[in-house]
Amino acid sequence: MTTTNEPTERNKNYGRIISFTRRGSRLGDKFEKVMAEYGPHYVIDYPAGEAQTTIADDAFIDLVDAFGRVAPLVVEIGPGSGEQLISQAKAHPERNFLALEAWAPGVARCVNAAMREGVENVRVMEADAAQTLPIIFRTDVEVPNPRAVEVWTFFPDPWRKTRHHKRRIVNDAFTRTIAGVLADDGIWRMATDWDNYAWQMRDVIERSECLTNLHPGENPDPNDEGDFVGGFAPRWTGRIMTRFEQRGIDAGRTIHDVCATPSSEAQTITLP
Repeated sequence: MTTTNEPTERNKNYGRIISFTRRGSRLGDKFEKVMAEYGPHYVIDYPAGEAQTTIADDAFIDLVDAFGRVAPLVVEIGPGSGEQLISQAKAHPERNFLALEAWAPGVARCVNAAMREGVENVRVMEADAAQTLPIIFRTDVEVPNPRAVEVWTFFPDPWRKTRHHKRRIVNDAFTRTIAGVLADDGIWRMATDWDNYAWQMRDVIERSECLTNLHPGENPDPNDEGDFVGGFAPRWTGRIMTRFEQRGIDAGRTIHDVCATPSSEAQTITLP
C-alpha cells in the first residue's frame, strides 16, 4: 500500500526504522460517527508507548477477553480497508481475526466494514505491527495469548526506491517475531506485486533459522535477482481480489506468494 509522505529515518523512541508513514487521519463525518458508535466494540485499546501507534513495553493485551472467547486466531498486518479481513471473518465464524493497522482511516474503514457485514469475530488495533506484536504475544506472563494459526502480510508498502528497501516490514529481524506469533503448525502468508520485494520475502524465509518455506524451489521466477531459486507458493484460494492486487495486475506486475511455517528453532523464541 504505497504512501507518499516521507517518514523520519528512525523512530526516535525505539531506535529502529519504521515500515509505514503516518498519513492524514481526518476521518470525515461518516467515519467519525462509525468510530464513536462501534469503535469501542471492535477496536482494542492499549496503554500507549512513547511514539505514535506504539504500545507500552510492559503492556499485556488479553485477546481472550477482547474477543470474549477462545478460538483459532488469524492476524492480518495492514488490512487496508478490510476487504480480505471481513471476507474471511464471514467465511470462518469459528475463527478470531485480529488486524493491526497503523493508518487511522484504515482502522475506521475496517470497523465500518465489520459493522456493515455484522461480523463479531474481528478486532482491530491502530498499531505498528513490528513493535506491537512481540508485546501482544509476550511469553513473560503467567498466561500468554494463544498463538496464531495464520498471519497475513498481503501487499505491504513496497518502499519502491532502493534506498528505502530497509523500511520494508518483511525483513530478517521480523521473521523472528512472526515465528514467535505463530502456532507450531501455523502459516505466514505473504503476497506482493513488486518483484524485488517478492525476492526479498523469499530470501529472508530461506535464510531464517526459525521459519521454513512451504514451497522450496517451486515456481521459479526467470527474472529472479535474489539469492535463491524459486520458493514461491501458488496463489492462496482464500485471498480475495482486493483493489491493491488488482492495481498491480492492471499495471502489468506479477503477483508472488510466499508461505512459511515455524521450524523447530521457533520453539526456543521468547517475546518480546
